[in-house]
Amino acid sequence: MSVRVRRVYDPPEPGDGVRVLVDRLWPRGMAKDAAHVDEWPKGLTPSTALRRWYHAGEGSYAEFAERYEAELDAPSAAELLAHVRELARQGDVTLLTASKSPGESQAAVLLRLLGEK
Repeated sequence: MSVRVRRVYDPPEPGDGVRVLVDRLWPRGMAKDAAHVDEWPKGLTPSTALRRWYHAGEGSYAEFAERYEAELDAPSAAELLAHVRELARQGDVTLLTASKSPGESQAAVLLRLLGEK
């Protein structure tokens, strides 16, 4: 089973498996039926404060990743992460983000953590 990251704006592919949106906000200009999102665990996404801090350019990706991982230690977020990990054990999972740089987003952090199973 595999976990991968894709932009939500890319068309769905047969190998996507369960499509999980990992952004707190719905992607701009994307109709809900066109996104083909299976799950949207908002509690797994970075907090509004962390998201705003990172997008304002106030810190590095490494610092963002560290702060986000700390947020994921909260019981509710840890439970959602465990759920996505279980989905990945059962089949393919695609983490979806609207980020123009998915490799430097919360999706990349989640991909790494899910890979550490």
